[in-house]
Amino acid sequence: MFRNITPIVKNLLLINVGIFLVSAFLFPQISGMFALYYIHSSYFQPFQFLTYMFMHADFWHLFSNMFGLLIFGPLLEQFLGPKKLLILWMTCGVGSGVLYSGYTSYRMANLQDKVAAFQTDPDPDTFNKIVLENRGFFDRAIFDFVDDYSRNPTDQVKISRASQTLDAILEIQGNVPMVGASGALFGVLIAFAMLFPNTQLFLLFPPMPVKAKYLVLFYGLYTIYNVLINNPTDNVAHFAHLGGLIIGGVLVYFWKKDRNSFY
Repeated sequence: MFRNITPIVKNLLLINVGIFLVSAFLFPQISGMFALYYIHSSYFQPFQFLTYMFMHADFWHLFSNMFGLLIFGPLLEQFLGPKKLLILWMTCGVGSGVLYSGYTSYRMANLQDKVAAFQTDPDPDTFNKIVLENRGFFDRAIFDFVDDYSRNPTDQVKISRASQTLDAILEIQGNVPMVGASGALFGVLIAFAMLFPNTQLFLLFPPMPVKAKYLVLFYGLYTIYNVLINNPTDNVAHFAHLGGLIIGGVLVYFWKKDRNSFY
């Protein structure tokens, strides 16, 4: 595998691993600086649309993205050429960050409307619904408070605490960063499936062969499912994965129409 590694894939691997080592052991503060934040966050900077894809949360996050690049990238680079593989990787990475930011803005606006509605007309049922929709950001003690508040809906102290709790959730949600090259990797996956659809891949779990087009179809459907259910306890940016699939698919579609564009 390593003997057949191609130049762009090798350089991307070295850059991502190098930055991870620097951020993990020498300058951990750069992870927060270069991650991608909600565009209305005080931590947001436009350059984060580029830099976030070189940050990773931990070793296994890095390993999964780089392993995927190592498996699918070399053949794509040989077929498309180094320039187009780099365009594919960077465009899907940056583009999925932009799309995810739009999705985050929509979700934040929706949450802000719900919080404003509660603060205008405090109601335990409304508070409980917001808590359930964002339960991944609370510890279990919040449900004791929900129960207590439900029994005392006119208690001004409890209303004030509920309002402050929702303000805190807005602050937390607005400052959750996104990191990782998963959007770029999903662009590579869809490109591989579109260009080599019948290539047999052997899975480790479960140990069985599967064609590339079916594997990517499964990933795509699984990603859409997770976007739709929007599990509040799930910290994976599934919409960024979906963005990578869409952008990569569009790029390869136009490249396939213009066969002279291939290397």
